Amino acid sequence: MSKLTIGGATLNQTPLDWEGNLSNILEAIDSGRSLGITLLNFPELCITGYGCEDMFLSEWVGERALEYVGKIIPKTKSIAVVIGLPLRFSGKTYNTSFTIENKKLLGVYCKRHLAREGVHYEPRWFDSWEEGVVDEFNYQGMKCPIGDITIEFQGIKVGFEICEDAWREDRPANKFIDNPVDLILSPSASHFAFGKADFRENLVVSSSKKYDAYYLYTNLLGNESGRMIFDGDIIIAGKGRLIQRNNRLSYQKFNLIAASIDFESGAIQVGELNERVDSQNSEFTAAASLALFDYMHKSKSKGFVLSLSGGADSSTCAVLVAEMVKRAVNELGIQPFLERIGLPTKNNQFDIKDIVSLVLHTAYQSTKNSSEGTLNSARELAESIGAKFYQWSIDEEVSSYTRKIEQALNEKLTWKAHDIALQNIQARARSPIIWMIANLKNCLLLATSNRSEGDVGYATMDGDTSGSLSPIAAIDKPFILQWLKWAEKDLGYDGLKKVNSLQPTAELRPSGQSQTDEADLMPYPVLLEIEKLAIRDKKSPTVIYKTLNKHLSVPGETLKAYITKFFRLWSRNQWKRERLAPSFHFDDFNIDPRSWMRFPILSSGFEKELKELDQL
Repeated sequence: MSKLTIGGATLNQTPLDWEGNLSNILEAIDSGRSLGITLLNFPELCITGYGCEDMFLSEWVGERALEYVGKIIPKTKSIAVVIGLPLRFSGKTYNTSFTIENKKLLGVYCKRHLAREGVHYEPRWFDSWEEGVVDEFNYQGMKCPIGDITIEFQGIKVGFEICEDAWREDRPANKFIDNPVDLILSPSASHFAFGKADFRENLVVSSSKKYDAYYLYTNLLGNESGRMIFDGDIIIAGKGRLIQRNNRLSYQKFNLIAASIDFESGAIQVGELNERVDSQNSEFTAAASLALFDYMHKSKSKGFVLSLSGGADSSTCAVLVAEMVKRAVNELGIQPFLERIGLPTKNNQFDIKDIVSLVLHTAYQSTKNSSEGTLNSARELAESIGAKFYQWSIDEEVSSYTRKIEQALNEKLTWKAHDIALQNIQARARSPIIWMIANLKNCLLLATSNRSEGDVGYATMDGDTSGSLSPIAAIDKPFILQWLKWAEKDLGYDGLKKVNSLQPTAELRPSGQSQTDEADLMPYPVLLEIEKLAIRDKKSPTVIYKTLNKHLSVPGETLKAYITKFFRLWSRNQWKRERLAPSFHFDDFNIDPRSWMRFPILSSGFEKELKELDQL
């Protein structure tokens, strides 16, 4: 038995960025070699990127990935690496990991279980390898086993599980109970979700105990392809004990950790264990900030533009951008941060607020229905974080649109008869001019609608949904409201004081009507409870009523009305959700039809089910 230094290298890759991805891999190999790592485990599909979507169906992507294996092999002198890529073999496409040692190919493991739930659609692109089957693979004159393999490496027996393999009851590692291995490697692309890191860590530690082996898990890092975020987890465990883990959600292109293990005596040499205590608020902040940073520089954008209303949603977006700047600069430094987004400068006297002013442009676009309170709220927040702040009125545009329609229809528009149209034209009139700022600045326009609004369509299409990125569309309103208070207190954003003192309102009706979101809809906590049961758990209206009637302090008939409103508005507004800008996945579910919740645009609207509810 040998003493090995094993390591994991997380990578922030981009789909089909062949040279960029290769550069990250080779830099990580050089770094690992300099640290004395003997065996370095990389994430799943790291050559191509995990998020290639239907490009995995093309033959040339797999062929090109194999070409890049040929560029990696010569760089593996005195080190072994495990590299992920798609492979076309015997007429089928597999999700594989190549093990290369000292310029030689040792074996190819093929993923047996494909992720097919939630945000994952792997069976659309890949085939599952059959349990226990091993074939022969020939690459550049090197022959090696391929399939459900284990390998011998310097006297150590090594087994594999690729991501989803480890999450199934009939996981490949079960065979190691009767045919033990010394080390299990798990290359992964496991998406971020609240609380998932703890579950993942428990899985790795318990697996090392169950199979009486050492277990090395390596995940992807960053916002790779637009929606999913990867936290860059690297976890090393041994025989039921956590040995090492890295700091998650890094802004680096790659990072790695290592542990030296004597597989005969069990002696371990490792640095101090990285402590990680993450609340849901801090997880959200770290994940959203990193996702914004990656989206910005990978889209070749120079920053963000935001219609800052002074309310909760737009203020959340503003603070997340400011937090992104702070965290990225603290980890990377001022110069590397600016160079990453294409703004090179030798001015190292910049502070965080100076840099925020370069990447965040905000505008308060008032109407006669806007209040002094929201104006002050928006201005004070922008000034406190350093964002550029503009202010103008859109009353002229709204009046022009309204007057033209009145003339065309020969009808006077009134709030009593035309409420929705008069509200929406104000929201939509803001869109063209804020888009103009985004175009002029070569920036991304942030849409500000949240998940609770998306459930029921309480958002104006081409208004607050207007944008190229919707960073909070997967976050519910109750979470946003409490997060803003946390951000004011725990993150030190004093500019949120006025924001947190205001009641959520669209400010689209005349001020005398005292418009609030919850009066238009229902109490947000009730909406959230209905949403969890209806969308996450797929329960029927009657089951939801029977469940919530037991523990919500809401009169029965009122609760029925809320449930009915939710289902009717949900069905009616699927077309809006289909048009939402890309959003980040944070929770164990979301309402994005392109990444989690598919629902027909045209349906009965739960007509029969709502009649059954009414008869209870």
